[in-house]
Amino acid sequence: MYIPEMPFSKENIEGELQLIREKAKKNNTQEKLKLAFSCIDLTTLNPTDTINHVSGFTWKVNKFGADFADMPSVGAICVYPNMVATVKETLAIPNVNIAAVAGSFPSSMTFSNLKTQEAKMAVEAGADEIDIVIPLWAFLDGNMDACYQEIKAIKTAIGDAHLKVILESGVLADPEKIWQASIISLQAGADFIKTSTGKMPVAATPEAAYVMCSALKWWNENHQEKRGFKPAGGISTTEGAMLYLSLVDHVLGEAWMNNKLFRIGASRLANNLLSDIYNKEIMYF
Repeated sequence: MYIPEMPFSKENIEGELQLIREKAKKNNTQEKLKLAFSCIDLTTLNPTDTINHVSGFTWKVNKFGADFADMPSVGAICVYPNMVATVKETLAIPNVNIAAVAGSFPSSMTFSNLKTQEAKMAVEAGADEIDIVIPLWAFLDGNMDACYQEIKAIKTAIGDAHLKVILESGVLADPEKIWQASIISLQAGADFIKTSTGKMPVAATPEAAYVMCSALKWWNENHQEKRGFKPAGGISTTEGAMLYLSLVDHVLGEAWMNNKLFRIGASRLANNLLSDIYNKEIMYF
């Protein structure tokens, strides 16, 4: 397993982010707001989720096109594994994927074979995408091979379904550690790398996103293969969405400006984007 050195210093990051923040102010347009909306993973991950709730949640997505004819649909609906079948049975429109958190989300603290089996079962139930957490216990102990082998095993088990690997970047904190975790995940087969579960005190940050997108750029330049990026956790405002969208555009380019390669993990963002697009308060989801 080869982990290249991070191709920039920690000091370079803030200068780049200042440029990105200026671009984000100019990106606050109807077109960009709608693009951001189309990249949302509309998420319900509550211990109180029920079949009736998840079914109703999905029906809102089904009806959305009739209620907002000039808007795109969200990118995916994200639920717990045992709710995948409910979404599969209820979802009645094309081009919205079904995502499931798996692998003992959000702690990733169980046996690797159970994580692999859970991810496989979620795909068998109808999931198109699986979100897992890198085994932090192994990474923080310096056991990079355990991280690699576990991610690789889960990716092998789910086949063509997309695998998003959550780094929990707020825990890693240090840019070099975030870089290392990004490269290991990509080498092991991650289709997306994702910042956070949203269950820790520190979630997505622009600094972590910059490092992760730089790793994706390195991967594309060295392997001629585009992989995706998903910031998640605490992104609830239009301004926040525009910042991350502008960051991805700045580091990775126009080719990533779609929901095949860029997602935003958010529960509250959808209503806030709708409210800003239509200039009135909308509480649809």
